[in-house]
This record gives sequence, C-alpha cells and structure tokens, in this order.
Amino acid sequence: MPQIEEAQPKYLQIAHYIRDQILRGDLRAGDEVPSERQLAADWKVSRPTAARSLEALSQQGLVEKRQGSGTYVRSLEVNRRARELYGRARQTGKICTPGEYAVITSAGWTDAPAHVAEALGLARGGRVVQRRRVTNDQDGPITLSTSWFASDIGRRAPKLLEPERIQEGTLMYVEAMTGRTGSYAEDRMCARSATDEEAADLELDPGSAVLVVHHVVYDVQDRALEFSEAAYPPHRWAFEQGYPLT
Repeated sequence: MPQIEEAQPKYLQIAHYIRDQILRGDLRAGDEVPSERQLAADWKVSRPTAARSLEALSQQGLVEKRQGSGTYVRSLEVNRRARELYGRARQTGKICTPGEYAVITSAGWTDAPAHVAEALGLARGGRVVQRRRVTNDQDGPITLSTSWFASDIGRRAPKLLEPERIQEGTLMYVEAMTGRTGSYAEDRMCARSATDEEAADLELDPGSAVLVVHHVVYDVQDRALEFSEAAYPPHRWAFEQGYPLT
C-alpha cells in the first residue's frame, strides 16, 4: 500500500490511488472497492478521511454506494474521441490527425454562463476565456466545440485569447503555461436539436439532431482546468463503450 505524502490531502491521495486502479482496469465495473473501515486500516487514516475519499470518487462518477451492501465501481462511459485526442497530442505534439484541420472562429473574454461557472467551480457571471472552433476533414465539419477557462488560466496562457490554432493542443499548452497537469476527465452526453448557429457551423439543416458532450478536465488537485461543450453531427461520429458481462 502506498505511503501518505504530506504534499497532498490524504483523502485525495487515497481517492487518486483507487481512481488509477479503475482507469487501468485493475478494478472493473461492478467490483467492490474497499470499505471505509478497510481504507482507514490500510492507509492508517481516520474513518472520516476514508469516507471523504470515497465521496470524492463518487463525485467524480467513478463509484456508487449501494445501501446495505458497499461501494462499487460504476460502468464508465468513455468518449474515445477525447481520449484519443489527448493521447495523440502527448505522443506527437499534434492534436489533429492527417487530413483534419481546426478553424478557431472566436476567442476572448466573456461572462460565464451558469452551467459553465458551475462546471469550473466559479461564481456565476465570473469572467472566463471562451474559445470556439470547428474541426473539419475533406468531407466537411466533424465537430463544433466551445471551451471555457477560468480567468487565472487566461492570464497565464495568453494564446487562449488569440483566434489562432494552438499547434500542440489547447490542454498541452495550458499545462505548460500553468504547471497544472490534466489528470482525468468527465463526460456527459445528450442528444438535442442543433441551435441555428450550430446548424450553420456544422452544415446541417435547421433543427437537425446533434450529439452534445460536456467535457471537464481536472488536474491532480481535482480542480477544473477546462470545460468544453462539443456538438457532433449524427452522421459523423459514434461513441463506443466496452464492458465485461461477468
């Protein structure tokens, strides 16, 4: 069992250890995670600290508590598109695959909408940086995405305010400029009718259905680095999930 380090809150160290087991596949969907009592004994911490680590995992959507039974790993829905983008950027320094290109349609300061402020952990109406881009290939638009960053990140990463591509990828640039490393992400998906602006940017008929993904990237301290909303044309993308049946 790893030793507690003083540089990070104890409950977060425990939560991150279990989170990494889940993301590696050591703990699979449906597996029971250690109880508060077991965590307290294994890590030599108090029961409230152990309980807080499980609550952090629950808030991240990684585990669920079952009344009278225990805490279990949830079935994870993975946005493979986002995961592949980050992996490619880290390995090659490029965010797009050959044949793809992104156009930044706007960048600058704005007041945070309520759902953006909530996702970034900010006061409603606080100032944020907003970047909007359309990714295309030879067949047309692939994705319309809008990203928001807290004001402290905007001040330390000035390229976010320029309507130009960031060659190494936005997240890689933010990490380099802030010293904060992306640790994990959460996605929430829904389908709805495209707004007029989305339909125009994605070259869809007005009122067409789009798949919308809300994507939040967190650093190792569980602080939000980026919140993005991506709209996908229905004929261009499918999202896959693999999971064991036993």
